[in-house]
Amino acid sequence: MHLEPNDTAVVVVDMQNGFCHPDGSLYAPGSETVIEPIADLVERAAGADAAVVYTRDVHPPEQFDDAHYYDEFEQWGEHVLEGSWEAEIVDELPVEAADHVVEKHTYDAFYNTELEGWLNARGIDDLVICGTLANVCVLHTGGSAGLRDFRPLMVEDCIGAIEDDHKAYAIDHADWLFGEVVDSDALAFDDD
Repeated sequence: MHLEPNDTAVVVVDMQNGFCHPDGSLYAPGSETVIEPIADLVERAAGADAAVVYTRDVHPPEQFDDAHYYDEFEQWGEHVLEGSWEAEIVDELPVEAADHVVEKHTYDAFYNTELEGWLNARGIDDLVICGTLANVCVLHTGGSAGLRDFRPLMVEDCIGAIEDDHKAYAIDHADWLFGEVVDSDALAFDDD
């Protein structure tokens, strides 16, 4: 599958220490195992001058103090607190000066962030989505992208999960409802 770099962004979802490093509070080995293929994908995309976007799930300690219903700390415990080591992107995926970083406070990278405007301002239509967790932030970000008329390409071998069946569900759901599922080796940027 050939992608036009000027119309494409690789969106790397939440590849942070809290999820991908063994010392993280929500560490999932399946998230750590996709670091290397994501690094390769990002390198190829950046080499072709496609945009690279990293999302960071970041929570102020008081975020859910007045929550009526939506409380991630109740679901997961405190995690990726603002300013913490857990909230930082893993060292193996260095953010370059040309990359864009989106801080989000929910599962969806479009909800109450500048992501949609940033992509639209650059004429980006195709989103190559990878990262973690498959059935949480990756799934919600991909679905939200589709609802906003972006083309979500879910990169199966670059998506981490807690359990294999979580990933299988998320990939099947994305493929059926709002996106396309691809492997990273099937993606070619015009300069490849």
